[in-house]
Amino acid sequence: MSTVLETRSLCKSFGALTVADHINFQLHVGSRHALIGPNGAGKTTFVNLLTGRLSPTSGKVLIGGQDVTTQPQAERVRRGLGRTFQINTLFKQMSVLDNVALGVAERLGVAQRMWQPARTLKAVRDEAMSLLELLGIKADAASRITDLPYGKQRLVEIAIALGLQPKVLLLDEPAAGVPSMESERILQALDALPVDMAILIIEHDMDLVFRFAKRITVLVQGEVLCEGTPTEIAADKRVHQVYLGEQNE
Repeated sequence: MSTVLETRSLCKSFGALTVADHINFQLHVGSRHALIGPNGAGKTTFVNLLTGRLSPTSGKVLIGGQDVTTQPQAERVRRGLGRTFQINTLFKQMSVLDNVALGVAERLGVAQRMWQPARTLKAVRDEAMSLLELLGIKADAASRITDLPYGKQRLVEIAIALGLQPKVLLLDEPAAGVPSMESERILQALDALPVDMAILIIEHDMDLVFRFAKRITVLVQGEVLCEGTPTEIAADKRVHQVYLGEQNE
């Protein structure tokens, strides 16, 4: 399988505190991969290293086999890396359509014209509407973000990320703060995404993780504890100890 995202001995320290410790990781074309671990394991730090929001102390990040370790976030986006954040960053007083259209316009290089407003640019509007349809929220296009339930707001974030046409999509806790009934909608939306897109989710909702992922990596104190299929991870006693808080019998 072709590797679209990779880290080699990736490390990050803040003084004496090591938050990423020689992480070796690969994400392949079409992967459905989850990164899990207890609070403070370093999951969001790892994503920030992947996207360029943080610079590593040592090690490498590669996208499509190309070393991007020293490249800024914008260049990584151009190379096909998209992400959502743990806390949503939407323009809450704007419509759903305008939020998504801004992401599309940024990719097309017409963002400076978006205050016409966005919906007046037909190509941008059409693409944004198709993304909303893909994620099952086309009917909410004219709604303001503040009028949407939180689960749908998370779907809008995913639509914005998809507007960048990423080869790799990183989702940082897409179900955080979302009621269980709405998290099902998120799972359905993920199932509808292109099969050749590599997706990595960082998530605490284990039901969502085990239903979505074909492969799972467990991170503990900045280190990879283990990696495997959902069946292998569920049976691993180390995972039960450090993640589920169970003791050896």
